This record gives sequence, C-alpha cells and structure tokens, in this order.
Amino acid sequence: MNTFNVPTREEVSENDQTIFDNLNKALGFVPNLYATYAHSDTALQNYLNFANAKTSLSAKEKEVVNLAVSEVNKCIYCLSAHTAIAKMNGFTDDQILEIRAGKATFNNKLDALARLAKNITEKRGATDAKVLEQFFNAGYSKGGLVDVISLVGEKTISNYLHSTTQVPVDFPMAQPLEAVTA
Repeated sequence: MNTFNVPTREEVSENDQTIFDNLNKALGFVPNLYATYAHSDTALQNYLNFANAKTSLSAKEKEVVNLAVSEVNKCIYCLSAHTAIAKMNGFTDDQILEIRAGKATFNNKLDALARLAKNITEKRGATDAKVLEQFFNAGYSKGGLVDVISLVGEKTISNYLHSTTQVPVDFPMAQPLEAVTA
C-alpha cells in the first residue's frame, strides 16, 4: 500500500517552496520524485546539488549512465524520466533500449560507458577488470571513472527513493525492456 503522498508546494519548507518555484520555471512542473525528496527539509536541495554538480561527463554520457543504472535497479520512474531526457539529448528509441540493456553498439565509447555503468551497479562496485579495461581503452580517464561511480551513486539514490515510495510516474511511461526486446 502506498502511504507516500507527493507533497504540494504548501506542504514543504520555505526553502523547498523556492526550489519548487525554480523547477516550475525551468521545467514547467515539479517532478513527483523531486517533490518526494521534499518530505525532508534538506534532501531536495542536497540531491539537486549532487545531481547538478560539475562532472567530466557530457549530458549524453550522463544519460547513458542514468539509463543503465535505472534498468539494473528496475526503477520505472527514472527509466521514464531519463528516456524523455535521452530523447532530448539526441538518442533514438532503439539506442535508448540498447543503453538500458547495458550496451551501445552504435558508439564504441558510449558502449564502454554503458557496460561499465551496468557492471558497477550489478556488482555493487566490484567491477570486472575486463569491463574497466574496455572503459579506459575507449579513452576515459581515472577521473572519468570516479565521475561515473559518483553518478551511479546519485542515480541509485533516486532509484531507491522511488522503489520505496512508489509515487506516480509523471513522465511518458517507459516500456519494460523485456516487452520491447522479446
């Protein structure tokens, strides 16, 4: 039974009300998962600071990690949100499905990144040496590895928040990977 409501602007702290206003200006709405963070007076700001922190990864590379991690963690909310964001970053539907499966045969560098993100998530950080070697051979640095691991952690936080709260998905629903690849 879902006991987690999506808080409204009037139900959150003054600081979170300002964040809600900024999200409304930037996105046109406050995503339900972001609003759910606002059950805590500090979590939304802390999460957005983490999610928007400087990184060596491009927007497209971040979406590769977000999609691969969210698929492993089976988070329909994040898969739906990041499918929409990946499309805005130029990925096709077929490419998004490949990335969700942990590969990207259409681009060697993104393939190494997708494989790494999937492997780190599945193995809880005990990354396979071969996957790591492919990542470095694709041109990524040790700093890039640290940035990927940080992003895996950041995305896992949202995956777990949704898995626990089950707040409604307010993005076009991503189809289960099995349904579209079967």
